[in-house]
Amino acid sequence: MSDKFETGQILEGKVTGIQPYGAFVALDEEIQGLVHISEVTHGYVKDINDHLTTGDEVKVKVLNVDEENNKFSLSIRATEEPPKNRPKPQKNQAPKQQDNDNAGFNTLKDKLEEWIEQSEGSYNKK
Repeated sequence: MSDKFETGQILEGKVTGIQPYGAFVALDEEIQGLVHISEVTHGYVKDINDHLTTGDEVKVKVLNVDEENNKFSLSIRATEEPPKNRPKPQKNQAPKQQDNDNAGFNTLKDKLEEWIEQSEGSYNKK
C-alpha cells in the first residue's frame, strides 16, 4: 500500500470531499488522504470552504502514513512558503510595564509589605 507513497513526498492530488475539519484528497484511484483544516494554509482558517472546493487540483505533502488503518495525513501548507510579513511571536518576552505611578493600582510589592505588617500586627495581638 505505502510502496507508492511515503512520508515527505510532495504530490499532486484532487479534492474529493470537504468537511468542517478538513478536506479529503485523492492521491490516485485507490488512495485518499486527509488535509486537516490546520494544514490548509498558513494562518487561521475559519471556514475551509473559503480556501478549497471539491474538484480542486492541489499540491500536498505526505505528513504521515498509517499503514494499519490505511490513513494518510496530508498538508497543503507544507508545500507553500510562509508569509514574510507576519511578525513572529517572541517567546520569553516580559510584558511591557507602565511607568505611571498614578495608575490607580498598588504594586504587588507594596501590597505584600502592607499584608505582612497587618499579619504581624494581628499575630502580636493574640
